[in-house]
Amino acid sequence: MGFLLRWVCAFLLLAATFNPTEYNYVQWVRSYGGMNVSIAVLTGLVLLIGYIIYLRATLRSIGAFGMILVLAVVGAGLWVLYDLGVLRLDDPSFNVWLGLAALSFVLAIGLSWSIVRRALSGQADVDDVDA
Repeated sequence: MGFLLRWVCAFLLLAATFNPTEYNYVQWVRSYGGMNVSIAVLTGLVLLIGYIIYLRATLRSIGAFGMILVLAVVGAGLWVLYDLGVLRLDDPSFNVWLGLAALSFVLAIGLSWSIVRRALSGQADVDDVDA
């Protein structure tokens, strides 16, 4: 359940920033940000904090190479689904949602990897040891 919650939170962070609908931060700033600069800056900073939390944890746990590897595995899985005819890529809006889901999966893996590694190996990270 913990991984699913991390994945949903990462997806919501990415979708709140940009998605194919008109309800996202980028579109809102383009349309109304000039009239509400203080709200646009505050919202942007809150989103930036979310990205810093996810990216820092992901880079610390699996690193840039691990992020690329997880994204490659997700991409290969999507390729298999496309080759089997399960997945169609003719809708640009769906493709954006699919990309958001794939990127959020990478961030969720990165945020959860230390927990998985500790469960598999039985070794605690230095950050996990209480004084």
